[in-house]
Amino acid sequence: MHLMIGKDFDPTAVPAARREPHARTVHGDTFIDDYEWLRDKTSVPVREFVEAQNTYCEQRNAHLKPLRTALFNEFVGHVQQTDMSVPTRIDDYWYFVRTQEGKQYAIQCRIPIQNKDDWDPPVIDAASEPGSIEGEQIIFDANKEAEGHDFFRLGGMDISKDGRWMLYGTDVHGDERYDFRIRDLETGEELPDCFDQVGAACFTPDAQWVFLTEIDDAWRPYRIVRHRVGTPRSEDVTVFEEHDERFWAGIGLSFDEKLLVIGTGSKTTTEVLMLPVSDPTGEFQTFIPRKEGVEYDVSFASFEGAGDNGEDIPLAIVYHNSTNPNFEIDVIDMRGHQPPFKLGEGRCIACGSPYGCEEPGGETGGNVHKRQPRKGDTGADPRDVASQPVSTPWYCDTNPPLLQGAKGLAMEGIAMHRHYVALSYRADGLPHLAVMTKDRAAQNFLNNEPWQFEAVTPPDSDTHVYSIGAGGNPNYDAPRMRYSFSSYTRPGELHDLDPATGDDRLLKRATVLNFNAADYEERREWITVRDGEQVPVSLVWRTDKVELEQDAEGATAAAHFADRRPLPHMAPAFVLAYGAYEISSDPSFSVGRLGLLDRGVVYVLPHVRGGGEMGRAWYEQGRQLNKKHTFEDFIDVTVALQNAGIIDVKRTVANGGSAGGLLMGAVANMAPERFAGIEADVPFVDALTTMLDPTLPLTVTEWDEWGDPLHNPEVYEYMKSYSPYENAPAPRGSAQDGPENEAFAKKFPKIFITTSMNDTRVMVVEPLKWVARLQAADVDAIIRVETEAGHGGTSGRYKQWEQISYENSWCLGVMGITE
Repeated sequence: MHLMIGKDFDPTAVPAARREPHARTVHGDTFIDDYEWLRDKTSVPVREFVEAQNTYCEQRNAHLKPLRTALFNEFVGHVQQTDMSVPTRIDDYWYFVRTQEGKQYAIQCRIPIQNKDDWDPPVIDAASEPGSIEGEQIIFDANKEAEGHDFFRLGGMDISKDGRWMLYGTDVHGDERYDFRIRDLETGEELPDCFDQVGAACFTPDAQWVFLTEIDDAWRPYRIVRHRVGTPRSEDVTVFEEHDERFWAGIGLSFDEKLLVIGTGSKTTTEVLMLPVSDPTGEFQTFIPRKEGVEYDVSFASFEGAGDNGEDIPLAIVYHNSTNPNFEIDVIDMRGHQPPFKLGEGRCIACGSPYGCEEPGGETGGNVHKRQPRKGDTGADPRDVASQPVSTPWYCDTNPPLLQGAKGLAMEGIAMHRHYVALSYRADGLPHLAVMTKDRAAQNFLNNEPWQFEAVTPPDSDTHVYSIGAGGNPNYDAPRMRYSFSSYTRPGELHDLDPATGDDRLLKRATVLNFNAADYEERREWITVRDGEQVPVSLVWRTDKVELEQDAEGATAAAHFADRRPLPHMAPAFVLAYGAYEISSDPSFSVGRLGLLDRGVVYVLPHVRGGGEMGRAWYEQGRQLNKKHTFEDFIDVTVALQNAGIIDVKRTVANGGSAGGLLMGAVANMAPERFAGIEADVPFVDALTTMLDPTLPLTVTEWDEWGDPLHNPEVYEYMKSYSPYENAPAPRGSAQDGPENEAFAKKFPKIFITTSMNDTRVMVVEPLKWVARLQAADVDAIIRVETEAGHGGTSGRYKQWEQISYENSWCLGVMGITE
């Protein structure tokens, strides 16, 4: 490892954008935007600016080519390039995915089941040629389908019950509008029915009908259309249209395939409509009418043979937050029960913690008021839950014993199969999975007693920081449950568990070549930030490169950092976060991360507020008028690690994408001296301008997340105080320039921005304007623009690996690492 001087930054060599003042006046406040002209991405000047910036970026990074070549070769050297997934049974076939060395895309295959009791996945040689196994059929080869396109993405696939017809959608631009076709899997021919530029589509099980989700000009899925296969599109019928611009609509089949289900929802409110599959031309009926601020979902199942006379007990399983902000799960006995339904009826079998949430217990208080004092309880009045810390242990009489005393408890869902019931939930900042047999669930239900779920923990696991979840269980009748497991240092695994016996079989562990898990360590810390909240932080490092002390329990409070012995040589750090939409950044293995860890970099992931790691309260405390908590959490965690002598402030690089890119822009403005470099991917940095224009894609739907600055002056002022673009250093020579602005710009870290021309979620104008303003202030900022890609970047796995290597080489270069 050697330090690198790198290519010097020369402000005069930057392809500067012209300044064209544009006044934006809202609520009596005027902001002069010099770069609004960059919004017209089809104009010649904008295209020339993008081309010049891409050329400049390549010139600035030319000295990193040997490093990124090494990173790419290492990446490829870790991957089992010719591989396949574990087959999954759907109806009468086992479906699986193959990848082949040298090919960009996956190949979808299947083979028939042997008989109706065939539940053991067939053993197939991954090295065999696709289609060469007896009975194997290639149903979709994305490599062939992608020929002639720089970008390609499969946007959905649905297969009829008899396995003959396949409905599939493709996107060749990156704008997330898909062209759907119907293919006969017996002949390979396609029907003339075409559904272009739609959001999604699904079959009825008999493939006689297609239901389409159409998108409006704001890229909002808003209309559901019914099409009879073989008829002209002019005869299609609109069956649902969502008029509230905050809501997105979609359609699919229920788990038992007996119902067509329309789901429509905003960030905080949902509604479900249903129609029997046997009557596809009928009218959809609302299950429970929408109520502002209430989210719910419903599924149906049965306790087979559990009735007094051996009959089935039909059930409705309702997941909702009308009485508990972290959701509860109610089971309704449908015998003799007739609509209308209402939320909160039935028997609650599990509920989350209301502590720290904005609206604890809803209007009725629900299960919040059923809590009885238990050992270790705070003794607080259960009606005064909003003021309690998120980490307060939660007790509730209706909850399974497994959940009693959990911190940050949130229900995430339940799946009821013929032989077992699986519960997904969050606690202590991590995802959890529990399971029980169906017979025992029926007994608990009929006896009106807490359900006796048992935690699912993978065998031979030596880490307490991991992700786990049920997955690959599309069949109601399957006797065993599949679940996935991974951590930062343990490649993904797929297990098969028998809930009745506890027998746990490893079906597949991801093959990572030239890798030894024992060389790496991971742990979870809890760091106290400026308002007293404790933020969970994940740390990952290579043990022979970094000497980081390990606590007895693998976690410490922030105060413990002050007593730590600084590292002999403070480590370079890659600090990553997202922090929005209640999305949790859970532990997962990454081959791309190895290139950093193997060079002595400490990987740091602060689980900042705005995400969902600690449940709904964690999200509420990092959205709308609480959004600054997200930025402050990120800064405070970084500073705590730097002040403890663990990571080097001069070699700390931050990274975030999309809403995490907004985080990057905000922390650059708030604490520029704490970072040597910042990589912002498809960054949402002109947030205020976007949220002020309801004609732009996604704006109105996003008001629930960020607030509505167009109609609310308080929200306007708050967003203006943190929106990265407005608060970045002003251009040299502008009216806002001066000694203070110049000093501010000099503190700025190096900035690397990535974006795509066809991004419909964060439009390319935002990062273009940001880089133009930064460069005009003499900040060392560069941008790389993908001309044929969308929000997720380029397509094709080798192209994606090249992109990761390119970005990581820049980060390492900023840290002073050359090889």
